[in-house]
Amino acid sequence: MPSDGPGPLELHVANAPAPIPERADAARNRRLLLAAAQSLIDSQGAAAVTMEAVARAAGVGKGTVFRRFGNRTGLMLALLDHSESDLQQGFLSGPEPLGPGAPPLERLIAYGRARLKMTVDHLDILLEAGADHPDHLSHPVWAMSTQHVRMLLGELGFHGRVEVVAQAVQAPIMAQTVRHLIDVIGMTRAEIADDWEAMVRRLVAGY
Repeated sequence: MPSDGPGPLELHVANAPAPIPERADAARNRRLLLAAAQSLIDSQGAAAVTMEAVARAAGVGKGTVFRRFGNRTGLMLALLDHSESDLQQGFLSGPEPLGPGAPPLERLIAYGRARLKMTVDHLDILLEAGADHPDHLSHPVWAMSTQHVRMLLGELGFHGRVEVVAQAVQAPIMAQTVRHLIDVIGMTRAEIADDWEAMVRRLVAGY
């Protein structure tokens, strides 16, 4: 029976067929605006990202931002898509410790910290866009991340069926859990990251 509510996230999957390419100037403007939005998040938090603030930071007119993204939700979804693509490329082919070459435990920890940062940066839009939807865990974006975690667990010596472990490792850095830890428990992102890393290290050491 179909579920009510919004559908799961519609995000870019690394190495998927490329969409129709943008004109060079349009692509350049898009990158400029997304970089301005990300800079605002990094310096002031997601609440600071308004169409006016992004236009001001990018040095363009507000109309340019509206024409490009439609509204703030469109802007935040585009930024989320961009961040997800960067994270995927990072763990697939980026530099260590997130990318290939580092020991598997260090790669797993780097992935978790990067995933948590992205979740916190885009927490509201993740929840609004369906990160709590029943189909979220089977969405290609999350499935790719889960496959990456399973691969690292295998390299760490976890054999056989590791699906439960892979989901358990990721559960504390998912949007719903992060919202609870921040808003209800009162934890900071740094505290969540440190406690998550300690949990993973204990899990691996005790296996």
